[in-house]
Amino acid sequence: MIVVAGEALIDLVPRGTGALAALQPALGGGPYNTAVALGRLGSPAAFCSRVSYDAFGEALLDRLRETGVDVSSVQRGAEPTTLAVATVGADGSAAYSFYVDGTADRLFTAPSALPPGTRAVSFGTCSLVLEPGASAYEELMRAAAAQGVFTALDPNIRAGLIPDADAYRARFKSWLPSVSLLKLSEEDAQWLGGTPQEWLAAGPAAVVITRGGDGLTAFTAGGEYAVPGERVEVVDTIGAGDTVNAALLHGLAARDALSAQALAALGPEGWAGLLGFAARAAAVTCSRAGAEPPYAHELEG
Repeated sequence: MIVVAGEALIDLVPRGTGALAALQPALGGGPYNTAVALGRLGSPAAFCSRVSYDAFGEALLDRLRETGVDVSSVQRGAEPTTLAVATVGADGSAAYSFYVDGTADRLFTAPSALPPGTRAVSFGTCSLVLEPGASAYEELMRAAAAQGVFTALDPNIRAGLIPDADAYRARFKSWLPSVSLLKLSEEDAQWLGGTPQEWLAAGPAAVVITRGGDGLTAFTAGGEYAVPGERVEVVDTIGAGDTVNAALLHGLAARDALSAQALAALGPEGWAGLLGFAARAAAVTCSRAGAEPPYAHELEG
Protein backbone atom coordinates (compact mmCIF):
# COMPACT_ATOMS: atom_id res chain seq x y z
CA MET A 1 0.00 0.00 0.00
CA ILE A 2 1.28 3.44 -0.99
CA VAL A 3 -0.32 6.25 1.00
CA VAL A 4 -0.53 9.75 -0.47
CA ALA A 5 -0.93 12.50 2.11
CA GLY A 6 -1.96 16.01 1.13
CA GLU A 7 -4.59 18.26 -0.35
CA ALA A 8 -7.41 17.63 -2.79
CA LEU A 9 -8.80 20.70 -4.51
CA ILE A 10 -10.59 21.99 -7.58
CA ASP A 11 -8.57 23.42 -10.47
CA LEU A 12 -10.44 26.08 -12.42
CA VAL A 13 -8.92 25.74 -15.89
CA PRO A 14 -9.53 28.37 -18.64
CA ARG A 15 -11.24 27.13 -21.79
CA GLY A 16 -10.21 29.89 -24.11
CA THR A 17 -8.02 33.00 -24.06
CA GLY A 18 -8.22 36.27 -22.19
CA ALA A 19 -8.80 37.23 -18.57
CA LEU A 20 -12.53 36.42 -18.75
CA ALA A 21 -12.28 33.03 -20.44
CA ALA A 22 -14.73 30.48 -19.12
CA LEU A 23 -13.33 28.37 -16.29
CA GLN A 24 -13.83 24.61 -16.31
CA PRO A 25 -13.70 22.95 -12.87
CA ALA A 26 -11.38 19.95 -12.73
CA LEU A 27 -10.44 17.62 -9.88
CA GLY A 28 -6.90 18.28 -8.73
CA GLY A 29 -4.24 18.99 -6.15
CA GLY A 30 -0.73 17.57 -6.36
CA PRO A 31 -1.16 14.74 -3.83
CA TYR A 32 -4.65 13.99 -5.14
CA ASN A 33 -3.37 13.67 -8.70
CA THR A 34 -0.59 11.38 -7.47
CA ALA A 35 -3.12 9.11 -5.75
CA VAL A 36 -5.30 8.95 -8.88
CA ALA A 37 -2.26 8.18 -11.04
CA LEU A 38 -1.20 5.37 -8.69
CA GLY A 39 -4.67 3.88 -8.87
CA ARG A 40 -4.69 4.04 -12.68
CA LEU A 41 -1.28 2.38 -12.83
CA GLY A 42 -2.57 -0.46 -10.67
CA SER A 43 -0.72 0.21 -7.41
CA PRO A 44 -2.62 -0.39 -4.17
CA ALA A 45 -2.99 3.17 -2.88
CA ALA A 46 -4.71 5.13 -0.13
CA PHE A 47 -5.40 8.84 0.24
CA CYS A 48 -4.86 10.61 3.58
CA SER A 49 -6.34 14.10 3.71
CA ARG A 50 -9.28 16.22 4.88
CA VAL A 51 -12.02 16.76 2.30
CA SER A 52 -15.11 18.95 2.34
CA TYR A 53 -18.66 17.64 2.51
CA ASP A 54 -19.59 20.02 -0.32
CA ALA A 55 -20.34 18.89 -3.88
CA PHE A 56 -16.72 19.36 -4.95
CA GLY A 57 -15.56 17.19 -2.06
CA GLU A 58 -17.97 14.43 -3.00
CA ALA A 59 -16.75 14.53 -6.61
CA LEU A 60 -13.14 14.33 -5.44
CA LEU A 61 -13.83 11.22 -3.38
CA ASP A 62 -15.93 9.62 -6.12
CA ARG A 63 -12.99 9.73 -8.53
CA LEU A 64 -10.64 8.19 -5.98
CA ARG A 65 -13.09 5.34 -5.40
CA GLU A 66 -13.51 4.85 -9.16
CA THR A 67 -9.74 4.41 -9.53
CA GLY A 68 -9.55 1.95 -6.65
CA VAL A 69 -7.90 4.28 -4.13
CA ASP A 70 -8.70 3.57 -0.48
CA VAL A 71 -10.37 6.62 1.13
CA SER A 72 -10.85 5.22 4.62
CA SER A 73 -8.14 7.59 5.95
CA VAL A 74 -9.83 10.71 4.57
CA GLN A 75 -11.15 13.11 7.20
CA ARG A 76 -14.22 15.20 6.37
CA GLY A 77 -15.26 18.76 7.22
CA ALA A 78 -18.05 21.25 6.58
CA GLU A 79 -15.64 23.91 5.30
CA PRO A 80 -15.47 24.57 1.52
CA THR A 81 -13.07 22.95 -0.93
CA THR A 82 -9.89 24.82 -1.89
CA LEU A 83 -9.96 26.40 -5.38
CA ALA A 84 -6.93 26.86 -7.65
CA VAL A 85 -7.30 29.09 -10.72
CA ALA A 86 -4.95 27.92 -13.46
CA THR A 87 -3.37 30.09 -16.13
CA VAL A 88 -2.02 28.09 -19.07
CA GLY A 89 0.82 29.63 -21.11
CA ALA A 90 1.40 29.33 -24.84
CA ASP A 91 3.81 26.43 -24.21
CA GLY A 92 1.25 24.56 -22.09
CA SER A 93 2.87 25.43 -18.76
CA ALA A 94 0.50 26.17 -15.89
CA ALA A 95 0.58 28.77 -13.11
CA TYR A 96 -1.92 29.01 -10.26
CA SER A 97 -3.61 31.40 -7.88
CA PHE A 98 -5.34 29.92 -4.85
CA TYR A 99 -8.44 30.47 -2.73
CA VAL A 100 -7.55 28.76 0.53
CA ASP A 101 -8.94 30.75 3.48
CA GLY A 102 -11.07 28.62 5.74
CA THR A 103 -11.00 25.54 3.49
CA ALA A 104 -11.36 21.96 4.69
CA ASP A 105 -7.91 20.60 3.86
CA ARG A 106 -6.20 23.20 6.06
CA LEU A 107 -7.68 21.55 9.16
CA PHE A 108 -6.14 18.12 8.62
CA THR A 109 -4.96 16.41 11.82
CA ALA A 110 -2.30 13.70 11.96
CA PRO A 111 -3.81 10.20 12.23
CA SER A 112 -2.82 7.94 15.09
CA ALA A 113 -1.64 5.24 12.67
CA LEU A 114 -1.06 4.60 8.98
CA PRO A 115 -3.27 2.11 7.10
CA PRO A 116 -2.27 -1.55 7.53
CA GLY A 117 0.31 -2.68 5.00
CA THR A 118 1.67 0.81 4.29
CA ARG A 119 4.98 0.53 2.39
CA ALA A 120 5.46 4.19 1.47
CA VAL A 121 3.98 7.64 2.15
CA SER A 122 4.13 10.54 -0.31
CA PHE A 123 3.92 14.22 0.71
CA GLY A 124 3.98 17.60 -0.97
CA THR A 125 2.56 20.82 -2.41
CA CYS A 126 0.15 23.19 -0.58
CA SER A 127 -0.47 20.80 2.29
CA LEU A 128 3.04 21.42 3.65
CA VAL A 129 2.59 25.20 3.53
CA LEU A 130 -0.87 26.03 4.86
CA GLU A 131 -1.26 25.92 8.64
CA PRO A 132 -2.43 24.38 10.84
CA GLY A 133 -2.56 21.39 8.52
CA ALA A 134 1.06 21.78 7.41
CA SER A 135 2.36 20.96 10.88
CA ALA A 136 0.10 17.89 11.01
CA TYR A 137 1.43 16.58 7.68
CA GLU A 138 4.97 17.28 8.89
CA GLU A 139 4.23 15.31 12.07
CA LEU A 140 3.00 12.40 9.94
CA MET A 141 6.13 12.52 7.77
CA ARG A 142 8.45 12.38 10.75
CA ALA A 143 6.45 9.61 12.40
CA ALA A 144 6.44 7.48 9.23
CA ALA A 145 10.19 7.90 8.78
CA ALA A 146 10.80 7.01 12.43
CA GLN A 147 8.88 3.76 11.85
CA GLY A 148 11.12 2.91 8.89
CA VAL A 149 8.45 3.63 6.25
CA PHE A 150 9.69 4.85 2.86
CA THR A 151 8.85 8.54 2.42
CA ALA A 152 8.66 10.59 -0.79
CA LEU A 153 8.56 14.37 -0.96
CA ASP A 154 7.66 16.67 -3.85
CA PRO A 155 7.69 20.26 -2.52
CA ASN A 156 5.99 21.50 -5.75
CA ILE A 157 6.61 25.12 -4.80
CA ARG A 158 3.69 27.54 -5.02
CA ALA A 159 5.52 30.75 -4.16
CA GLY A 160 2.32 32.81 -3.92
CA LEU A 161 1.26 30.75 -0.90
CA ILE A 162 4.56 31.14 0.96
CA PRO A 163 4.67 34.36 3.03
CA ASP A 164 8.26 33.89 4.25
CA ALA A 165 10.51 32.23 1.67
CA ASP A 166 13.52 31.94 3.97
CA ALA A 167 11.46 30.32 6.72
CA TYR A 168 10.05 27.81 4.24
CA ARG A 169 13.53 26.98 2.90
CA ALA A 170 14.72 26.32 6.43
CA ARG A 171 11.70 24.14 7.10
CA PHE A 172 12.31 22.23 3.87
CA LYS A 173 15.86 21.44 5.00
CA SER A 174 14.50 20.19 8.33
CA TRP A 175 12.35 17.62 6.50
CA LEU A 176 15.21 16.04 4.57
CA PRO A 177 16.44 13.66 7.31
CA SER A 178 12.92 12.14 7.18
CA VAL A 179 12.80 11.80 3.37
CA SER A 180 13.81 8.70 1.35
CA LEU A 181 13.11 10.08 -2.15
CA LEU A 182 13.10 13.78 -3.01
CA LYS A 183 11.54 14.71 -6.34
CA LEU A 184 11.32 18.28 -7.56
CA SER A 185 11.20 20.29 -10.74
CA GLU A 186 14.13 22.27 -12.08
CA GLU A 187 12.21 25.45 -11.20
CA ASP A 188 11.64 24.23 -7.62
CA ALA A 189 15.35 23.45 -7.27
CA GLN A 190 16.28 26.97 -8.39
CA TRP A 191 13.76 28.54 -6.01
CA LEU A 192 14.98 26.48 -3.06
CA GLY A 193 18.56 27.48 -3.81
CA GLY A 194 20.33 24.23 -2.97
CA THR A 195 21.98 21.45 -4.94
CA PRO A 196 21.20 17.73 -5.27
CA GLN A 197 24.46 16.92 -3.52
CA GLU A 198 23.56 19.11 -0.54
CA TRP A 199 20.13 17.53 -0.28
CA LEU A 200 21.53 14.00 -0.54
CA ALA A 201 23.93 14.72 2.29
CA ALA A 202 20.98 15.78 4.47
CA GLY A 203 19.13 12.47 4.23
CA PRO A 204 17.41 11.32 1.00
CA ALA A 205 18.77 8.23 -0.74
CA ALA A 206 17.94 9.78 -4.13
CA VAL A 207 16.99 13.14 -5.62
CA VAL A 208 15.08 13.22 -8.91
CA ILE A 209 14.86 16.50 -10.83
CA THR A 210 12.40 16.92 -13.69
CA ARG A 211 13.36 19.16 -16.62
CA GLY A 212 10.13 19.32 -18.57
CA GLY A 213 10.55 18.11 -22.14
CA ASP A 214 14.28 17.62 -21.53
CA GLY A 215 13.69 14.63 -19.28
CA LEU A 216 14.61 13.56 -15.75
CA THR A 217 17.84 13.18 -13.80
CA ALA A 218 18.37 11.11 -10.66
CA PHE A 219 21.18 11.83 -8.22
CA THR A 220 22.39 9.24 -5.72
CA ALA A 221 25.54 8.68 -3.70
CA GLY A 222 26.55 6.13 -6.34
CA GLY A 223 26.12 8.31 -9.40
CA GLU A 224 23.95 10.45 -11.64
CA TYR A 225 21.45 8.99 -14.11
CA ALA A 226 19.45 10.80 -16.79
CA VAL A 227 16.88 10.02 -19.47
CA PRO A 228 15.51 12.30 -22.20
CA GLY A 229 11.92 13.43 -22.28
CA GLU A 230 9.32 11.75 -24.47
CA ARG A 231 8.37 13.95 -27.43
CA VAL A 232 4.67 14.72 -27.50
CA GLU A 233 2.33 17.50 -28.59
CA VAL A 234 1.73 19.31 -25.31
CA VAL A 235 -1.84 20.37 -24.51
CA ASP A 236 -0.89 21.48 -20.97
CA THR A 237 1.42 20.34 -18.19
CA ILE A 238 -1.20 20.14 -15.44
CA GLY A 239 -0.54 17.02 -13.35
CA ALA A 240 2.65 16.03 -15.18
CA GLY A 241 4.87 16.27 -12.11
CA ASP A 242 2.31 14.41 -10.02
CA THR A 243 2.27 11.66 -12.64
CA VAL A 244 6.06 11.43 -12.32
CA ASN A 245 5.66 10.99 -8.55
CA ALA A 246 3.21 8.15 -9.04
CA ALA A 247 5.26 6.48 -11.77
CA LEU A 248 8.40 6.55 -9.63
CA LEU A 249 6.60 5.06 -6.62
CA HIS A 250 4.80 2.48 -8.77
CA GLY A 251 8.06 1.49 -10.46
CA LEU A 252 9.92 1.21 -7.18
CA ALA A 253 7.17 -0.94 -5.70
CA ALA A 254 7.29 -3.23 -8.74
CA ARG A 255 11.06 -3.60 -8.21
CA ASP A 256 10.60 -4.20 -4.46
CA ALA A 257 12.77 -1.12 -3.96
CA LEU A 258 10.69 0.90 -1.50
CA SER A 259 13.53 1.31 0.97
CA ALA A 260 16.42 3.73 1.17
CA GLN A 261 18.90 0.87 0.85
CA ALA A 262 17.26 -0.58 -2.26
CA LEU A 263 16.93 2.87 -3.80
CA ALA A 264 20.62 3.60 -3.28
CA ALA A 265 21.54 0.26 -4.88
CA LEU A 266 19.30 0.59 -7.94
CA GLY A 267 22.14 1.09 -10.44
CA PRO A 268 22.24 2.40 -14.04
CA GLU A 269 19.89 -0.17 -15.61
CA GLY A 270 17.33 0.15 -12.85
CA TRP A 271 17.35 3.94 -12.97
CA ALA A 272 17.11 3.99 -16.77
CA GLY A 273 14.01 1.81 -16.66
CA LEU A 274 12.42 3.71 -13.78
CA LEU A 275 13.06 7.21 -15.16
CA GLY A 276 12.07 6.17 -18.68
CA PHE A 277 8.76 4.84 -17.38
CA ALA A 278 8.13 8.10 -15.51
CA ALA A 279 8.95 10.15 -18.62
CA ARG A 280 6.51 8.13 -20.73
CA ALA A 281 3.76 8.49 -18.13
CA ALA A 282 4.26 12.26 -17.86
CA ALA A 283 4.17 12.60 -21.65
CA VAL A 284 0.74 10.97 -21.77
CA THR A 285 -0.55 13.41 -19.15
CA CYS A 286 0.85 16.38 -21.10
CA SER A 287 -0.87 15.18 -24.28
CA ARG A 288 -4.35 15.80 -22.87
CA ALA A 289 -6.11 18.62 -21.08
CA GLY A 290 -6.02 18.73 -17.30
CA ALA A 291 -4.63 16.22 -14.84
CA GLU A 292 -5.47 13.00 -16.69
CA PRO A 293 -2.70 10.51 -15.87
CA PRO A 294 -2.35 7.31 -17.90
CA TYR A 295 -3.70 3.87 -17.18
CA ALA A 296 -1.26 0.97 -17.05
CA HIS A 297 -2.32 -0.39 -20.45
CA GLU A 298 -1.39 2.94 -22.10
CA LEU A 299 2.24 2.44 -21.08
CA GLU A 300 2.65 -1.20 -22.03
CA GLY A 301 5.64 -1.86 -24.29
